Amino acid sequence: MKIIKFLKKSGEVLAILLLLLLCWTASFFITSWLFHIFSINRLAFYAKYIIDSFLGFFLFGLIMYGISKIGFIQKKQSLFFRPMIDAMKNMAQGNFNIDLSFYKEEIGNRNHPFYEIAESITHIAKQLGEMEQMRQEFISNVSHEIQSPLTSISGFAHALKNDHLSPEERRQYLQIIEVESIRLSKLSENLLKLTSLESAHPPFQPKTYRLDQQLRRVILSMEPQWRNKDLEMDVSLNKMTISADEDLMDQVWINLIHNSIKFTPNHGTITVKILKNDTDSIAVIIKDTGIGMTKEVQMRIFERFYKADPSRNRSNGGSGLGLSIVKKIIEMHKGDIQVESSPKEGTEIKVKLPINNPGT
Repeated sequence: MKIIKFLKKSGEVLAILLLLLLCWTASFFITSWLFHIFSINRLAFYAKYIIDSFLGFFLFGLIMYGISKIGFIQKKQSLFFRPMIDAMKNMAQGNFNIDLSFYKEEIGNRNHPFYEIAESITHIAKQLGEMEQMRQEFISNVSHEIQSPLTSISGFAHALKNDHLSPEERRQYLQIIEVESIRLSKLSENLLKLTSLESAHPPFQPKTYRLDQQLRRVILSMEPQWRNKDLEMDVSLNKMTISADEDLMDQVWINLIHNSIKFTPNHGTITVKILKNDTDSIAVIIKDTGIGMTKEVQMRIFERFYKADPSRNRSNGGSGLGLSIVKKIIEMHKGDIQVESSPKEGTEIKVKLPINNPGT
């Protein structure tokens, strides 16, 4: 097969060389005839050389143009470009499962321009296919998350029409409707927040402020939650000034500390402290004695709508978007978030941030 391809390529090169030879030969004789007819002698050699060259190129281009108009050649060109044209049409219609192996077999040489074009189109189709799959999963997850509270609200609102309900049952149903409404509102808020953060110009206004004061404020705002579970808050916050978007970082600390409170059993301990890594960065450690998580869960907790235990998260009002928002905000601040955890041994989250943030 390789010998056949080699012979085919050699024949094509030979045909082009032969055509060039014929064009320049014709050009030579045409120029000589013109010089003889018009008796041109001055600068004859130089002029003849220039005319030969231009006339040779002209004849070659004319012949190639004529060949390109031959039906057989046009059909061959169409067959060569057809897979690429079909691939682009499929991509435009939303079908990203394309096959351009034709060019790999036909060309073989990875450095050939058409081979590289085919590789690029295949790569683009793969990326677009993955994005489309993510989009469909996102829509499916959003629909599911919205449908769940709406079903509860609709069901219990219908049940409230029963005139024979006791006051206690009526209060219970109204409380469920209220909880599910708050859950729906929180989901909508998080979706808007995530959309805003992933826009071309996300809200980002860094300023210099005291990080230790911010963390104390967030912890105090959650006092009813951790006191209700009789949790011990071990807080060690040295004075630390950073440059960051204070409103966005509020969202980070609220989500992380809220998760620690939510998944730590009664009488547990939550530790919050600030460590200075070097002159340019700091780390905020949030550690709890909660239920912990497996390595598999740790690898996926920052995915949108991911829930290690959907039923548990649903009862706690979680939507699976909080940690996605946290990760996005930290990335905007050129920081990093790390998770260390084991089942029944608690979780430690380390947020690393530059002290002086240059912005996105």
